[in-house]
Amino acid sequence: MRRIAAEFARNIGRLLYPQTCLICDAGAGDSAGVRHGLCNGCKVAVTTDPFPACPRCAHTVGPHTDTTHGCTECRGTALGFDQAFRLGPYDEPLRTAILRTKSLAGEGLADLLGRTFAECRGDAIRAAGIDLVAPVPLHWWRKWTRGYNQSEAVARELAAGLGLAFAPRLLRRVRWTPQQVQPTREARRENVKGAFRTTRRARVIGRTVLLVDDVMTTGSTLGEAARTVRAAGADRVVVAVLARK
Repeated sequence: MRRIAAEFARNIGRLLYPQTCLICDAGAGDSAGVRHGLCNGCKVAVTTDPFPACPRCAHTVGPHTDTTHGCTECRGTALGFDQAFRLGPYDEPLRTAILRTKSLAGEGLADLLGRTFAECRGDAIRAAGIDLVAPVPLHWWRKWTRGYNQSEAVARELAAGLGLAFAPRLLRRVRWTPQQVQPTREARRENVKGAFRTTRRARVIGRTVLLVDDVMTTGSTLGEAARTVRAAGADRVVVAVLARK
């Protein structure tokens, strides 16, 4: 408990008075410069998506790819959600940033990435007609051992930046699932089948819900979460991820 409290205090201190980049650790006196927690290089890198992305699954595509009905990664596949947004591909330095958010000491960075997401992709996400924002939940044991849910932190700041309602308890994870290391989409989907439930107070009938997670690989987890929200009456489900593998 004392260790968690100390990590939290250090995290708050770094967020309020960042002297080094929260991603690459460049110091305030370095030529890179540090402002609001990020050096110039990391700021540009995480806010500039260098590749076009499929609007249906957020997978990287070629510059002349026809994505009217999705890309070669998702075309003809029932994803469970209608549209996908990403901050960028799962490359450096965004990859390092996401890995750092997977411990309590990275909560400030998760908050920062959520605000950055809203600043960079806010107009496009608003155009999707979102009514409320919800995170993909962790199983209670994983959340307890980690200290927090990084996707919830990202979603909270994204919702605030977009001026949208935030529903942190819309979904709960009712079944422990192993890490998604299965080799096929079908196996990954089976791994998370039935893993989510909407809460009794969920009010999503006829609404468009934005589900937020940190990373998407095949979309199986987000797809299962989206299908659960649809079953509760949502009209559309859109997803947003920090990075797409």
